[in-house]
Amino acid sequence: MNLLYVIPANSKKEDILEMLKAHPEIKFVSLVGVDMAGNDTDEKIPMRIFLKDIDDFYAGTAVQTDGSSVVLPGIATLNNAKVDMPVDPTVNWFVDYNFENIDDELDLPTGTLRIPSFLIHEGKRVDSRAVLADTLSYVKKDLLDLFHKNPKISGFDVDGNDIVDIQFTSATELELWVKTPLEEASIEELSASQVLQEQYWERTHGAVRTALEQCVTELDRYGLKVEMGHKEVGGMKAQIDEKGNTTHVCEQIEIDWRFADAVQAADNEIFVRTLVKEIFRFQGLEVSFKAKPMIGLAGNGEHTHIGMAVVTKDGKVHNAFTAADQKKDFMSAIGYGAIMGLLKNYEVINPFVSATNDSLNRLKPGFEAPICVVTSLGTDPSVPSRNRTVLAGLIRDLTNPYATRFELRACNPYSNTYLVLAAAYSAALDGIEAAVSHTTAELLKELSKKPGEDGFYLEKDRAYRSEHNVFEDYSEEERNELFGTAPATVWENMQNFENFPEKKAIITKGGAMRDQIIEAFKDGALLRWKTELISRIIPENRDIVRKAKEVECDFVTDQDAYNWNKISGLRAYLAKDSIDEKSLFTLLTNALNEGDYATASGLQVEMYDKIEELKSLYDEYTRNII
Repeated sequence: MNLLYVIPANSKKEDILEMLKAHPEIKFVSLVGVDMAGNDTDEKIPMRIFLKDIDDFYAGTAVQTDGSSVVLPGIATLNNAKVDMPVDPTVNWFVDYNFENIDDELDLPTGTLRIPSFLIHEGKRVDSRAVLADTLSYVKKDLLDLFHKNPKISGFDVDGNDIVDIQFTSATELELWVKTPLEEASIEELSASQVLQEQYWERTHGAVRTALEQCVTELDRYGLKVEMGHKEVGGMKAQIDEKGNTTHVCEQIEIDWRFADAVQAADNEIFVRTLVKEIFRFQGLEVSFKAKPMIGLAGNGEHTHIGMAVVTKDGKVHNAFTAADQKKDFMSAIGYGAIMGLLKNYEVINPFVSATNDSLNRLKPGFEAPICVVTSLGTDPSVPSRNRTVLAGLIRDLTNPYATRFELRACNPYSNTYLVLAAAYSAALDGIEAAVSHTTAELLKELSKKPGEDGFYLEKDRAYRSEHNVFEDYSEEERNELFGTAPATVWENMQNFENFPEKKAIITKGGAMRDQIIEAFKDGALLRWKTELISRIIPENRDIVRKAKEVECDFVTDQDAYNWNKISGLRAYLAKDSIDEKSLFTLLTNALNEGDYATASGLQVEMYDKIEELKSLYDEYTRNII
């Protein structure tokens, strides 16, 4: 099948027109702008319009949207809603094929050319893609100036005066749950399978195998260079019905592909999610990218890899994080500075990483998701190590100097990767500026300091490095004392912008991540937080309370009566109003509707605790009924 999958970055207009005219199966154009929530726009513009008005598409005058169509609160308002959408020619354009809509004359699937675009309001770029692109331009300029002023960088075998360009590289690992539509999975069975590690990297079967193989094949056709697709930690064995169809599918899958330029990597992620979902749906399967689709089971992470390279006058590319002698140093001074900047300023990066109830539900002990702001380097430079319990780990390969990078493990498939990377590289710049005048020995000491020890950059009362199992080797109290207390709710996380103004200044310094952008992101996140609590989470928890009913039994012991009395009191506290006293659900709903978010945040935490207590009590109660 002779299909066109990619129009390469920086292609000339005349070449693009020639390619499209040679592929009449591509009938539509869709401009992909990304708002503050990470949502991507999608339209069906007839190809004839694009071919005729291509210059207008480049200029941003061909297509407009409005503030009600995208999440840009406080920017594109209803009385000032016009948003222009110029295309971005500096990245790859992908063709999305609909294999359920075959052109009868061509006998080919109908294609839509998806073109990454910017969103412009009142002459300013206000979208997530622009924030990242403009941030990287600023960081690049400052780093080039810094390296030229400090040419002898500890642990780095490149003269700063020879550096002419900087490359920012990233990659994301996509995890997803696959299930049979409308079927309810057994949480107990899935949990047991997870603990017993029965599914991790197991063989796939039936429709799941077919869909996974098709995903790997299709993504390679788009030039994404897939490295692996495999089963993740969660899942259980499917069943076969009398007709030979696979039923009761509930499996977790991971797909990894090659790194790219940071903006391109974020674009790739959005397209991969779209393609994977369609391929599995074509096989009759439902895909969830939610961070925590099922409470009590492993969630979906999207480990985000952060790298940096420099280009020298001779055209050679050098990994900026790799030490000149990898058996002597863990990394160069640039690498030390980058990870220190990331960790020190993480409070204002975290809101972009975890902006939903779902994302924070995933970051709990026991599920291989990070719970502390801490890194791991390994016990000795000569032996690369990967500690899967830390927030940001150092990945190295002694045989491949290009492999050195950091893996940010807290992200999930719905984290806004554009904004995460923009904040992360800004924070890295701050750390690198502090590090380039120090030796690698001094930087290792700084990163490894104990709480209470003075440092030249990192905060005195915190630790930032651990080679231990953070989940099991520390109590919750010890973790909080060493590495700080993680936010429990979306409100708490968004409050970090106000609580840490000096760190907010780091990520806004370049001008792209300006206050207007942060406020739009925060307002959108808080609106979704409030709406989800009122419309989904509280009703779901109310159903849990209603289902915890007294069981009729001929033989009731004092233990049964005692358990039921506790359950009955907890049910009333959660869900039953009286004239004088309101239930926890009502108090939480009222606080949200009144805009008292601080109170609502505390009540949300209490609600989660009480619901878990109720479920535990009811389980104990029913197990004693015979």
